[in-house]
Amino acid sequence: MSTRLWHPFSDMAAVDGHEFVVDRGEGPWIYDEAGRRYLDGCASLWYCNVGHGRREIAEAAMAQMTKLESYSCFADIANRPALELADRLADLAPVDDAKVFFGSGGADGIDTAIKIARGYWQARGESRRVHVISRETGYHGTHGYGTSITGIPPNREGWGVLAGENSVAPLHDLDGVEKVFAEVGPERIAAFVIEPVTGAGGVHLPVDGYIEGVAELCRRHGVLLVIDAVICAFGRLGTWFGIERFGDIRPDMITFAKGVTSGYLPLGGVITSGEVAAPWWSTPGERTLRHGPTYSGHPTACAAGLATLDIYEREGLIARGGELEMPLFEALAPLTSHPYVHEVRAGFGFLAAVELEQDVLDGVPDAPNVLLRAARKAGVLVRGLGKGVAVSPPLTVGQEEIDLLAQAIHAGLDDLPVETPVPAAPGA
Repeated sequence: MSTRLWHPFSDMAAVDGHEFVVDRGEGPWIYDEAGRRYLDGCASLWYCNVGHGRREIAEAAMAQMTKLESYSCFADIANRPALELADRLADLAPVDDAKVFFGSGGADGIDTAIKIARGYWQARGESRRVHVISRETGYHGTHGYGTSITGIPPNREGWGVLAGENSVAPLHDLDGVEKVFAEVGPERIAAFVIEPVTGAGGVHLPVDGYIEGVAELCRRHGVLLVIDAVICAFGRLGTWFGIERFGDIRPDMITFAKGVTSGYLPLGGVITSGEVAAPWWSTPGERTLRHGPTYSGHPTACAAGLATLDIYEREGLIARGGELEMPLFEALAPLTSHPYVHEVRAGFGFLAAVELEQDVLDGVPDAPNVLLRAARKAGVLVRGLGKGVAVSPPLTVGQEEIDLLAQAIHAGLDDLPVETPVPAAPGA
């Protein structure tokens, strides 16, 4: 039967009438309409950190909706959940004199951060500073600015010109980043936007000194450092915002979303330093930030966020991303001996990727999604990416679920329809 639902990032000609329909969730598990259970190996889309079916989040949202479901935060209007959540996030963030601007997700957070960065320099009288740098494999959503600065070429191509004045720096090469700075001219650069670990671009883990080096380069040239923590925050790397794992870096802005409500309701935003916010906060009547989504500071979404933060703190879940990173690495590492596997990237935070050999990618049409479906057949949901699959389970899983995840990917690899076996790597 044909569907009227247009799925994001999907080949609708293939999907049409062949949907995998999820019905309910409980803890780290998802059930389809036939009642079959699957381990949610990707926390839906990197976000269900506290697991499914948490009644306290649903009850907090319901209580708020029965009192005040929604109201604008434009001008001087506020609501208590938005004020309280802003205070808590500002206190938790490694940002000086933090201010919080709410939106509905990570993509509009990136648009907000870039507009604030450009507006900041305009207000400072440095009108040439409009250029934005990101890095290869970086994913920053699909809104206008996020699409323009993405480090994933297929996401950026095919739309015509969106937002100009941007460059993509090398993934791990700090000398290459310095070369980009020199080519553009530091006096023209407004901001560098970077994920601590690239997520949707393939789970590329940081190399020693790279993130710290980018932060120092930004500090030296006065470029605003924007940490895209949409995937890496709220325990995924074992800290509140992920960037804390790289020493005493004090970003100018942090974008967040996903785990702030564990995905129970759409919520995201930007945490800015007091210095960056100053042009709009210093003198009444002088300047207004003419930007903002309808649902900024949505009281029900913020109530869900407050309940989610309570769970993180009460159950010690933020540290779990660090505690589980080596068990996940150890479970997946043996897959490197499989003849179809090119590389396993794991060991920094509770997320990982399994990349396929090029011969498999060449020989099996849409190989990552074929592997995804094969792992699903084995009882685990994973995420198909450009050259393989990624995992980022809820922070509530244990060793048994981690082992099941690895076993299902192995079973899925064995089930790939490769006509000519790929030779095993030497010594495998």
